Amino acid sequence: GAGMAAAAAARTTRWLLWDKNPLTLELVKQLIVEDNTEELQKCFGAQMEFGTAGLRAAMRAGISRMNDLTIIQTTQGFCRYLEKQFSDLKQRGVVISFDARAHPSSGGSSKRFARLAATTFISRGIPVHLFNDVTPTPFVPYAVSHLKLCAGIMVTASHNPKQDNGYKVYWDNGAQIISPHNKGISQAIEENLEPWPQAWNDSFVDGSSLLHNPSASVSKDYFEDLTKYCFHRSVNRESQVKFVHTSVHGVGHDFVQSAFKAFDLVPPEVVAEQKDPDPEFPVVKYPNPEEGKGVSTLSFALADKTKAKIVLANDPDANRLAQNRGEWRITVSSKILRAIALKEGFHFEETLTGFKWMGNRAKQLIDQGKTVLFAFEEAIGYMCCPFFLDKDGVSAAVIRAELASFLASKNLSLSQQLQAIYVEDLTTGYDDTVLPTSKSSQMITFTFANGGAATMRTSRTEPKIKYYAELCVPPGNSDPEQLKKELNELVNAIEVHFFQPQKYKLQPKAE
Repeated sequence: GAGMAAAAAARTTRWLLWDKNPLTLELVKQLIVEDNTEELQKCFGAQMEFGTAGLRAAMRAGISRMNDLTIIQTTQGFCRYLEKQFSDLKQRGVVISFDARAHPSSGGSSKRFARLAATTFISRGIPVHLFNDVTPTPFVPYAVSHLKLCAGIMVTASHNPKQDNGYKVYWDNGAQIISPHNKGISQAIEENLEPWPQAWNDSFVDGSSLLHNPSASVSKDYFEDLTKYCFHRSVNRESQVKFVHTSVHGVGHDFVQSAFKAFDLVPPEVVAEQKDPDPEFPVVKYPNPEEGKGVSTLSFALADKTKAKIVLANDPDANRLAQNRGEWRITVSSKILRAIALKEGFHFEETLTGFKWMGNRAKQLIDQGKTVLFAFEEAIGYMCCPFFLDKDGVSAAVIRAELASFLASKNLSLSQQLQAIYVEDLTTGYDDTVLPTSKSSQMITFTFANGGAATMRTSRTEPKIKYYAELCVPPGNSDPEQLKKELNELVNAIEVHFFQPQKYKLQPKAE
């Protein structure tokens, strides 16, 4: 209506006063000259919402997009909120890192956004540990915990399409923020929209005594801590198991190579075309290991050529890991993990989907004196080394490789071990977990009379519905082919009758 149009016009006027990036400023001026009200409404209709996952949006001009000005505004709000929460913020400081994303037409890039965020904090006298090159996302929560900082920021859109970027925030406990912090930060952003005097002057931070580069020391300490989870070094040295690794044009390559060396494993063969960070993601349509063939074609070809048994794929910010040989295999399910825990005498808990929940719960358990061994989510996220509280595709890759090498020394493959777990008697009675609920997460789980379970949820960062299905039956009913057929029938029925794609115009996954 007229009220919304007037509000958008007022925001556009402020934008012209505040934006000092010539490219985004020119884009907005051009829209005004063309009287492109539809596009102006998209750009200025509503401020990006700061959720518990931070921000995720396309890099373009406007308050609903990721760009220099919205990064400055977001960081000013976050900075003010931290000042209220931590009396020792100026002693402890924050850490900031970034991936390799860039959007030349708007002048936006993860590195540029990270520098602007650092400028905001340093202008307030707050120390900033700013990595000088791309890192995996897990290095930020690791640095928060390891250096005892107040907060961390990672500029990344993970596995989203190339035009997107994001701003992910960690609290001083090393875990992603949960409510009500996001609400407090949102309010502080609204109260600090006008850029502060030094906001655009990012060159002044280079000479500042408050700017620290943690790259070398944090990397060294991370790999030292990681080697504490190497349990079969002598087996690793002798291992003949071959691996292929792809970092899908992301940041993972150097770090996975270093992790294998730290475990005395021969580093994996590398998909050369996808090895180096590239914001254009030239040889994958979707840079997401969950998306299947588009990511795996080159990996499979290299595995065939090198006779490698296992393909490991990180997503672009290297906090998730997929593994396959023939098809992507997500090898953990909550049902089977719960059953293993019951049999082995471990404590098992199920949280809402997302590492913000698992990281915060893990910290509570650690503070109670418990040892947290492992956490995972179906979306190929694993926390194998609880020296920090987030998913990590680097440690997951090398620990998966060590497991494969250990099993090979006993003439077993990962698939055979998984099969052995399936047929073992793991289904002694257990109570169904009652999951906590969250107004912000749209998720529903169905359980079926035949032992099937299907969880559907909306993606938090893309216009997608994700679903995960599994079938759990008592021992003795274990003809795998029959069970696979039954599970496929269940999945097909869910797709046709529950999602009703024709009626709701839903598109199946492209690949």
